[in-house]
Amino acid sequence: MYSPTASSLRWTGVFLLFTAFCSLFTPAVMVKHENFKTCDQSGFCKRNRAYADVATEISSNWKSPYNLDAKSITFEDGQLSGTILKTVGKAGETVRLPLTVTFLESGTARVTVDEEKRQKGDIVLRHDSKARKERYNEASKWAIVGGLKISSGAALSRETEVGTTKVHYGPAGKHEAVIHHSPFSIQFKRDGETHIKFNERGFMNMEHWRPKIEKPEPKEGEEQALKTAEATDEDESTWWDESFGGNTDTKPRGPESVALDISFPGYEHVYGIPEHASKMALKETRGGDGNYNEPYRLYNADVFEYELDSPMTLYGSIPFMQAHRKGSTVGVFWLNAAETWIDVTKAKSGTNPLSLGVKSAVDTQTHWTSESGILDVFVLLGPTPKDISQTYGELTGFTALPQQFAIAYHQCRWNYVSDQDVMDVDRRFDKHKIPYDVIWLDIEYTDGKKYFTWDPLTFTDPKKMHKHLNKRERKLVAIIDPHIKNTDKYPVVEELKSKGLAVKNKDGNDYEGWCWPGSSYWVDCFNPASIAWWKTLFKYDSFKGTGPNTFIWNDMNEPSVFNGPETTMPKDNLHYGNWEHRDVHNINGMTFHNATYDALLERKKGDIRRPFALTRSFFAGSQRIGAMWTGDNLAEWSHLAASIPMVLNQGISGFPFAGADVGGFFGNPSKELLTRWYQAGTFYPFFRGHAHIDTRRREPYIPGSPYTEIITQALRLRYQLLPAWYTAFHEASTTGAPIVRPNFYVHPEDDKGFAIDDQLYIGSTGLLAKPVVAEGADSVSIYTADDQPYYDYFDYTTYSGAGHHTIKAPLDKIPLLMQGGHIIPRRDRPRRSSGLMKWDPFTLVVVLDKAGNAEGTLYVDDGETFDFEQGAYIHRHFQFDKATKALTSINIGDTGAKTAAWHKTMGKVRVERVIIVGAPSEWKGKTEVVVSEEGAKESARKKKVEFTFHPALGKKAAWAVVRDPKVAVGKGWKIDFS
Repeated sequence: MYSPTASSLRWTGVFLLFTAFCSLFTPAVMVKHENFKTCDQSGFCKRNRAYADVATEISSNWKSPYNLDAKSITFEDGQLSGTILKTVGKAGETVRLPLTVTFLESGTARVTVDEEKRQKGDIVLRHDSKARKERYNEASKWAIVGGLKISSGAALSRETEVGTTKVHYGPAGKHEAVIHHSPFSIQFKRDGETHIKFNERGFMNMEHWRPKIEKPEPKEGEEQALKTAEATDEDESTWWDESFGGNTDTKPRGPESVALDISFPGYEHVYGIPEHASKMALKETRGGDGNYNEPYRLYNADVFEYELDSPMTLYGSIPFMQAHRKGSTVGVFWLNAAETWIDVTKAKSGTNPLSLGVKSAVDTQTHWTSESGILDVFVLLGPTPKDISQTYGELTGFTALPQQFAIAYHQCRWNYVSDQDVMDVDRRFDKHKIPYDVIWLDIEYTDGKKYFTWDPLTFTDPKKMHKHLNKRERKLVAIIDPHIKNTDKYPVVEELKSKGLAVKNKDGNDYEGWCWPGSSYWVDCFNPASIAWWKTLFKYDSFKGTGPNTFIWNDMNEPSVFNGPETTMPKDNLHYGNWEHRDVHNINGMTFHNATYDALLERKKGDIRRPFALTRSFFAGSQRIGAMWTGDNLAEWSHLAASIPMVLNQGISGFPFAGADVGGFFGNPSKELLTRWYQAGTFYPFFRGHAHIDTRRREPYIPGSPYTEIITQALRLRYQLLPAWYTAFHEASTTGAPIVRPNFYVHPEDDKGFAIDDQLYIGSTGLLAKPVVAEGADSVSIYTADDQPYYDYFDYTTYSGAGHHTIKAPLDKIPLLMQGGHIIPRRDRPRRSSGLMKWDPFTLVVVLDKAGNAEGTLYVDDGETFDFEQGAYIHRHFQFDKATKALTSINIGDTGAKTAAWHKTMGKVRVERVIIVGAPSEWKGKTEVVVSEEGAKESARKKKVEFTFHPALGKKAAWAVVRDPKVAVGKGWKIDFS
């Protein structure tokens, strides 16, 4: 949701009216850069960049001041410990930094460097600048949920080398960490080859604790001497306080940043570290044309009308980067919740004159800097993209398996103005036979921006509204934000204050800022008591008017504060545990999202429906809770194009339940743009149309013919393929795999496709989509990375051979191909919502590869409860084998307490049709096939079923149909084509 600046907001109502009036006459204004810091305006970023510049400038003479004390090194039970000694200043003062390198069973290594703890009995006052402090090390409690089992096989190497310690770990001991003592650095090897280097360039920097020393005013005659001394000292101008945009950030703990250079030798492509409105493959950030010349920033913020192709921060932060090259993928996870900047540069290693023309390698070098906290980095050595997804998912959690309605289409705008408006929109969808599952309410549904209330004039009967939606298995999502209106006679804010559950300012008093309600307080969800209280507010007898088909949207949870520095909360605010906001800023939104998820779980005793909660702000681990969207985009073709790499990047970074506002949040899209955006949105894991309050209505039935019909076709395609989507979501929830996948993930050996990010694969289905994102375009060039046949989804036109293929794409055509070798499950009967499809039969589309084989999977459960955890699901593997000339269905699911009952319930759900694309010509003339099913009556175990063959026509492949084989989707069966 759009956030104005502090100066523009005095009274919320006046502001909204003014905005609406102005929008009629003025063009959209892009992001105000002056509201957000550059690296030069961020003290710790500027200091660490300068530190790196010095190290680079005098590289031959530079020696990092960080040395591992060899005598301190111990190794026990898969963990190496020691002390890094930092030499400080001309006097050679020594700062002790405890080092721990933990080798995990998964093959991951975890490196932590802390500052030596204060001694027992030391008195520490939170804002006493002379008191020793500890560094924040709580981020792991929110981000990490598993994968920390220490390796029993990790061992010190028998190979000894002066000044180094070597540890073998990982699968069969094929990984190796080579730890150099002086200066301290680490090389991480796999199969004898170095893939990741720490502190290779000597940029490591931990700004140690020091007391604040007030410098005396110079006496007469001493001015010049002091100026000369200060010129040779460190720049202390932002150590103890820092001003920006009229706000001053007090820093009672002084400078405490952590920094490290991490290099990927031989890797040209690096991805990840969302969220940025940029290409998936990260650009260089220093020097040269086409580069950003500004680091990527991770600092969750409400960025109004964000610009594209930029390293600017956005709403969420996942400090996870992976590097890819032919034959290898590796990754690093920088576990730090404070503001973080990341420089990316590339260096070519010289070509060996004896290499007979082999190209020189490209090394990607990165420099990570966070404002506070400890240095805590996980190293993942792959070697495949799937291995990286699995290992990262084991650490931070896999995507929550959502209810099925959540992956269908959502209809939203700011705002539907009344309960009658909601029901009218619902009726219009039905009138035009357009499917949808969820309608959303923005802030105007509340009574004066007070959450957990309904406007008594416009939403007079919310229960009636819910019942109306429930008749067609539809849901309602209502927005609940973390700012609580400061007003009289509002029980929520009264309890928040009386129970002491709000975020505090630097003086320990409740922090007051401005957001949509005007004066507001913020719930501190780092406090367990706050979470316990938050849960009570969502119970049906508390949030009156809601029901089991009500779900929640968390917006503005960066947090967005209209009158705060960079439109967010002051860094010197205090959270539970007495940690400053600077330490926890990037996980703040996740704590609120997590509290909402827990609240939905406990709305009613015995109600075990899976929660749905959307978030705008996120961190590593947020994928366990719900979905995200890319925020306040614009109704422009460029923003449509940018949405695809943004969603892909979320997926490979562990948060695949992602989407963008279809149609663009700001502005009024043309009918062509709106239509193309719906076609693209069909391939977002989270599929929602949304619009700003000042935009014209744009529900799919609004544009009129032919646009409404074309949009309806796109929506029906999404619903038809829901079985494939749900199966992909299940895979993501068990393996961490992205739901939509870029070329490099599916074809990791294809170096020509490593930078392609404008097309995507849906799960493991073999479906390859290339949305049209250019005005007036009537064709696209789609890239196929292998020599398998690819078939047009709609008419079976064949495209063969690796490379680019031109596909005609008039307005009513979605470029969608099927890769040979896959079996795609779908449901072909059009319905008004996904809930009404529950008992519909399935169609299997068998797409043969060039060898004549195909395989695929289908996952089915009740789509709403957690019963699948007790075996209440069906998971089948389908395989067509050319050698046996048969299509078979095999169970690949485990059993549980509720398996038998569920299979009995699902027994009536059948496969009604099998389509074979690329059918062999020898089937011509065949009119029937033999079907056999396990568990059927004797008379029905083998039966002959109608079969129709359609010969190839021009470039269109031959295809065949088995009509109504009368087999249960949950049973084992075989269709014999011999």
